[in-house]
Amino acid sequence: MPDPNNSFALRDFTPYQEKDGEEYMNADQKAHFRALLLSWRKELMEEVDRTVSHMKDEAANFPDPADRASQEEEFSLELRTRDRERKLIKKIDKTLELVETEDYGYCDACGVEIGIRRLEARPTATLCVDCKTLDEIKEKQILG
Repeated sequence: MPDPNNSFALRDFTPYQEKDGEEYMNADQKAHFRALLLSWRKELMEEVDRTVSHMKDEAANFPDPADRASQEEEFSLELRTRDRERKLIKKIDKTLELVETEDYGYCDACGVEIGIRRLEARPTATLCVDCKTLDEIKEKQILG
């Protein structure tokens, strides 16, 4: 299951094999990332469905307050996770829109190629490694 904190791990993932002299973000690469994003989105949606089913099946009115509290805490954690995944699904949808344009795969800050391997590790990345590092340094300075 993909981590809702946006680290990426698909069940059936095959890395893209770049060809010599291949143009960056050509039709084959875009198709690869489109399929990757759609598969990730599908897995997240299946997890949402499983959670709903689980909560329906497991919902019980326990007479013991401790049992009720445990179940409520479990459901609360699941719902929080599903909320993060819902936000991630929105981000995936936005990224799928970018794949259809000429903008996908290029850094929002400096415009350089993000790179195939980085995008495979984090398909929703919008910053190259250097700009992301600077962004994180600035965030640390601000938040302490």
